[in-house]
Amino acid sequence: MNNPRPCYLQIAIDTPLNAVFDYRWQCDPAERPQVGQLALVSFARREVVGLIVGVVDETDVPVEKLKDALAVRTQLAPLSAQWLALAGFAADYYQRPLGEVALPGLPKNLRVLTTVALDRALKKLAKLETPHDPTPSNMPVLNPQQQLAADAIGGAQGFKPTLLYGVTGSGKTEVYLQACAQVLAREPDGQILILVPEINLTPQLEGNIRARFPGVMLATLHSSLSEGERMLHWLAAHQGKARIVLGTRLAILSSLPHLKLIVIDEEHDPSYKQQEGLRYSARDLAVWRAWQLQIPIVLGSATPSLESWHHAQSGRYRKLELRERAVQNAVLPTVKLIDMERDKPNDGLTSHLVAAIRQRLERGEQSLLFLNRRGYAPVICCESCGWISECTRCTSFMVLHRPEHRLRCHHCSLELRIPRHCPTCGNIDIQPLGRGTQRVEEGLQALFPDARILRIDADSTRKKGSAQEAFDTVHRGEVDILVGTQMVAKGHDFKRLTLVGIMNPDTALFSQDYRASERLFAQLMQVSGRAGRAGIPSEVLIQTRYPQHPLYGAVVHHDYDHFASALLEEREQAALPPYLFQALLRAEARELATAIEFLTMARDCMQHPGITINDPIPMTMTRVHNVDRAQLLVESPSRPALQAFLKEWMLTLREMKSRVKWSLEVDPLDI
Repeated sequence: MNNPRPCYLQIAIDTPLNAVFDYRWQCDPAERPQVGQLALVSFARREVVGLIVGVVDETDVPVEKLKDALAVRTQLAPLSAQWLALAGFAADYYQRPLGEVALPGLPKNLRVLTTVALDRALKKLAKLETPHDPTPSNMPVLNPQQQLAADAIGGAQGFKPTLLYGVTGSGKTEVYLQACAQVLAREPDGQILILVPEINLTPQLEGNIRARFPGVMLATLHSSLSEGERMLHWLAAHQGKARIVLGTRLAILSSLPHLKLIVIDEEHDPSYKQQEGLRYSARDLAVWRAWQLQIPIVLGSATPSLESWHHAQSGRYRKLELRERAVQNAVLPTVKLIDMERDKPNDGLTSHLVAAIRQRLERGEQSLLFLNRRGYAPVICCESCGWISECTRCTSFMVLHRPEHRLRCHHCSLELRIPRHCPTCGNIDIQPLGRGTQRVEEGLQALFPDARILRIDADSTRKKGSAQEAFDTVHRGEVDILVGTQMVAKGHDFKRLTLVGIMNPDTALFSQDYRASERLFAQLMQVSGRAGRAGIPSEVLIQTRYPQHPLYGAVVHHDYDHFASALLEEREQAALPPYLFQALLRAEARELATAIEFLTMARDCMQHPGITINDPIPMTMTRVHNVDRAQLLVESPSRPALQAFLKEWMLTLREMKSRVKWSLEVDPLDI
């Protein structure tokens, strides 16, 4: 009989402390804990779940200082060495402790103190019949370009990053599905990970996948799932039962022991970058994960990110092109510019756009008006004294939401009643300034009283399932005019939509963000691509005061190639990404001077040959929720040099005594 003897578990815990912690455990040789298992431990006067990253027979920590681990979760198969390596890489690259990366990447119900939810989910999963028939059903015939792309992706062996560059409506989804069919047929237990940028794109793609592969288990992972659902789907992937996993950016950290192909749809989308906590890029981690496992990865887009385009131009990525729309006789919409200096808008709509909408109503076709600004009006003001509805907690304006009779700050969520008179001079004639989707909807109802008008934005789709319900209404043809924000701009296949009107895009032309033109072009191309997908001639009307701007010229000609080449040339001359690598140190404090002082100390605390550290400056949105914010940009032409510097710099910063809350973002998207 084997007697248990002490061993030591090295455990990663979700804490800002950059260390793993040793705990004592009575090891039965027959049931020695394994790396990748979860353990319940006592940490800083509370009990937490941590991740075992090492099991050793000796420790450097004095025995009297060690605590016993309370339990090891043996009912769950250990996380694989590859998954631990992924978490380790993300922690290393984004300069965060391992526990802050690995633990939040797991479902919440795995990290609670009891195993009730885990045991229940395991029991439920064991009862589920696992289908194992990868035979696809209703496979449409592809056009030659699609077939070439599907065979190239489906037949790829080893690490093959592929940029699938296809115009909107060129059938990229069908290419993904047929490539998946080849992988599933070839790999008896192979798993496929498909990422989409936004939650509201998952139901449509989920329906397509289920219809195509009825004999395969599909798991979905996104933040709209309940904790119970997320746990069940995560476990199905972890046990290898789910052959296809579809999700948003958080799915990149899911456990997939037999992963054989990764698909990133709309790879250019900024939503793949996490904007709080661990600020990782799911797209970049996916490329690393594919390299680690030596499997193919495909990045699809009609407007690829400049980083991916640069990799394709330099030969690092293979480029596959889809230049035609997939539906027979479907052509790209005609794009026209409406000069707002000549055709003065009334209630935000030019006479040209109004006439085009009326024409569609007479023909029984659908129109989409795109305005990336929710609410009724961006601000209300007093013409008498110049008062403007500013937020008292942020350096931003309170947006008028007329249906709710509220002013709302979109940054700190402060809500106020609409004042009856000007708070400064008492003038009762205070007016909305500018337009949001609510005001456009109201104007359309007055112009076209008999039309069926639907608004889709973050305000109208707050309830769970309401977004999908709204999109279904459009697909059924029960809507004549759709008004929406970026929620409607991508991924949706509206069969009867023949007119897209784009309102107020000019503001992005003069942004201080060097990525603004890239994003605006992508947005305009994506929303334009909603029109004419079923073969009916269609048009896109862009209302602008700057019709001569070269960006609009590129949109009119659907010319991403030349636009991207010109932008890359500008970036190279200005020494900006992708020709330069960046990190951004942010600081928050009650007073701006305190944040700037901390960043100044951070700038001066270390020698940095080959690294450029810019002066600290206030952030564009300086104050949010009564907290002042500043930033410090660090740059280098060498990624390894920047990483080596950040590693040392972070050690120094962690030792600095300060009340300032600070965070580091590697490869920032918003500066």
